[in-house]
Amino acid sequence: MNLRNTPTREFDFILLLSALGLTTYGALLIYSGSLTTYGSPSQALSHPVSRQIVFAAVGLGAMLVLSRFDYRAFGPLSLTLYAVSIAALLFVLVVGASAYGSRRWIVIFGTQVQPSEIAKVAAVIMLAKYFSDNEENMQSLRVFLTSMAIAAVPAALVLVEPDLGSALVFGVMWLGMILIAGVRPAHLIGLFAATLALTPLAVVFAQNYQRDRIDIWLDPNKDPLGTGFNILQAEISIGSGGWFGKGFTHGSQTQLDYLRTQTTDYIFSVGAEELGFIGAMILFGLFIALLFRCLRVAGLADDAFGRLIAVGVMVFILFQVFVNIGVNIRLVPVTGVPLPLVSQGGSSLITVLASLGILQSILGHRRKRGRRI
Repeated sequence: MNLRNTPTREFDFILLLSALGLTTYGALLIYSGSLTTYGSPSQALSHPVSRQIVFAAVGLGAMLVLSRFDYRAFGPLSLTLYAVSIAALLFVLVVGASAYGSRRWIVIFGTQVQPSEIAKVAAVIMLAKYFSDNEENMQSLRVFLTSMAIAAVPAALVLVEPDLGSALVFGVMWLGMILIAGVRPAHLIGLFAATLALTPLAVVFAQNYQRDRIDIWLDPNKDPLGTGFNILQAEISIGSGGWFGKGFTHGSQTQLDYLRTQTTDYIFSVGAEELGFIGAMILFGLFIALLFRCLRVAGLADDAFGRLIAVGVMVFILFQVFVNIGVNIRLVPVTGVPLPLVSQGGSSLITVLASLGILQSILGHRRKRGRRI
């Protein structure tokens, strides 16, 4: 019996273990970040940790189911999935739940569902299908503009919510995928030049809150007790963690509630304060392992469709990691992007785990099973 051809050889356990490690890491930080507000988890599903565990179980179930599902079947369904995701984004603008000045969620049976997370995966599949169908025409301006429109529609709808961070995810995802698909360099240069030319207009027509966000990012001490508060407290939390941290559940900024949204946008600051530099490096190590396994799937994929899906998933995870941690260390302006698999939130957690299930399917349904990396 050739062990190379057995199904277990085609399931990436390192990818699974990396995802499980990040999910567990996130659950621990959510526990610590919610301890003063909710206390220890009880049997009630209203506790953030209990809910996160349930979401993780659903996401892992979706990963395992999708790993057995032939990913090629998503090709004919790509347009339907994309259209449904656009409809959901339109729906949330009309009747969605509001929080922190944004309308991003639909409440279903008491649970907030964020359509923008689902739309990311739908857009990846749609773009992968479009690029793979036009492999011979990738130098065409028509293909370039059409693919850009595919990403721009959900990005625009998400921007209206408003959610600038998620809107940028669609753009970066498109850029990563079209580079791998084989775009004509002149088209990207033209887009870059047009973007530079339009930047002054973007500054002129920017909303006041957007300008204030940039000003506070550059100098949070302008409003240390208001809009600059989170930025300053995150810096204090990360800086005070040292090499080994103050100890799990013993971070002063976290436990005294100086950090706001500490289980979502600023969960990295919780980990850096309580687990220190070493804890942050463990987190980075898990993300590096996960992203390299995604890259491995892209390299092993039999066809352009599978390869581009793997690239799209890898890019949107990588970009969200960069933005979330960048916000925490004041590398980028504040924007609400979750830390994949770590931040509290069912929509993001389930979507990422399901996406990794599709990558497992790409690996498991290869025809050339003798190739290994």
